[in-house]
Amino acid sequence: MTPPRALGKGKAGAGNKPPAVSVCAVPALTTLTKRADFLRAARAWRQGTGGMMVQGRKRAPGEAAGIRVGFTCSKKVGNAVARNRAKRRLREAARQVLPTSAREGWDYVLIGRAENTATRPFDALVGDLRYALRKLHARQ
Repeated sequence: MTPPRALGKGKAGAGNKPPAVSVCAVPALTTLTKRADFLRAARAWRQGTGGMMVQGRKRAPGEAAGIRVGFTCSKKVGNAVARNRAKRRLREAARQVLPTSAREGWDYVLIGRAENTATRPFDALVGDLRYALRKLHARQ
């Protein structure tokens, strides 16, 4: 088997351009990392569901851009394995729901519930997040 032909001296040929990066119309999600951001969200609105607690707050103008989201699970959820599993499930639910249902300029914190977040059917977890966002945005 012969190796593929290499391009000569780092020059790209006319037909060998890399694919263009697709531009998506959904806003980018940024992860909350600072304790102060989590505390600000804790003082704002919250909505509980069967699989999680969702805290949300509308940021002040000019504070930050985009949609920001944080994830947390206390030791009540279980050992490190259970907490990490719950957070992975929350991250995936947020990845599916927030780009379409969240609002620009908001911070959200998703908190795992003991024994429910890790064991709840994933479709129900996604439905819980959609429900919580609808309730949070209705209060605005």
